[in-house]
Amino acid sequence: MNAEERLNKLGLILPPAPLPKGVYKPCLIDGNHLYLSGHGPVREDRSLIIGRIGSELTIEEGKLAARQVGLTMLSTIKTQLGGLDKIKRVIKVLGMVNCTPDFERHPYVINGCSELFAEIWGEENGIGVRSAVGFGSLPDNIPVEIEALFELY
Repeated sequence: MNAEERLNKLGLILPPAPLPKGVYKPCLIDGNHLYLSGHGPVREDRSLIIGRIGSELTIEEGKLAARQVGLTMLSTIKTQLGGLDKIKRVIKVLGMVNCTPDFERHPYVINGCSELFAEIWGEENGIGVRSAVGFGSLPDNIPVEIEALFELY
């Protein structure tokens, strides 16, 4: 089963691909690599999930927000490349978590995105290397921002 078939089988709905909110490209292809800029959790109506984990949002809400970021990233890939099957594998994910200073479970939150990628491209190709770190704030008070590097076919 390819990535597009897995997406359809899971019944996932992708939000609209976001437009840049600054001077940058949402993605860049260099040789056989696709670099995705930092993405936030965009809903189907184009609104953002907002709030800091540990105060306004629970850890579970943070993990769901990270999954929504993953869906947003998939939307950008489909929009820019025409489909998910052009991705060979996930190389690296950087997850940034907007959280209170005492919050320590950043990897758990970012698992929301990593688990989604594993569902789409399989465990062998959907799981790459990763960092998950906490931040005192993120743009528009989003709970999670994620950027990634992929290998293309």
